[in-house]
Amino acid sequence: MRVIAGAAKGRVLKVPRVAVRPTTGLVKGALFAILGSKLQDAHVLDLYAGSGALGIEALSRGAAWVDFVEQEPRSCTVVRENLKATGLETQAHVHCCKAARALTFLEKKYDVVLLDPPYADPSLDSMLAQIAGSTVVKPTTVLVVAHSSRRRLGDAYGPFAKARERCHGDTCISLFKGEVSS
Repeated sequence: MRVIAGAAKGRVLKVPRVAVRPTTGLVKGALFAILGSKLQDAHVLDLYAGSGALGIEALSRGAAWVDFVEQEPRSCTVVRENLKATGLETQAHVHCCKAARALTFLEKKYDVVLLDPPYADPSLDSMLAQIAGSTVVKPTTVLVVAHSSRRRLGDAYGPFAKARERCHGDTCISLFKGEVSS
């Protein structure tokens, strides 16, 4: 797996030796094409970070800061190693805990929240509702969710309405925007 664009383009990323589903280059490219310029100088929250590939891609493409949240300790170690290998470790912090717990202590308001949970996670809808009602979002925050094409997400979570959905094979990317975001 590699960083596909930006300052760290071409850098190889490690994948944890645990059950993770790395995001393919095609899906990652589509996800970041949807975000476009919203990443420039953005503060990003990468929930269910896995290897850190999505957050590292965001940093490589111009995000100012990424908080990574991953509950598996071995994956947290890999995220830190990948940040060091790409030279982006000074622009990030890795929180090794469950996503729901992180929402109770994170104090930033993020421009972009990336979610790439396990496809079988039954709590995705409640997690999106929790994020929508949390202090980590602002009206202009963009939520980007990678999910199975067999999984239908709601049309809205709190003030965040689905603005776009693109599917590539078994993976869909759903983008939710706040009422006042463009």
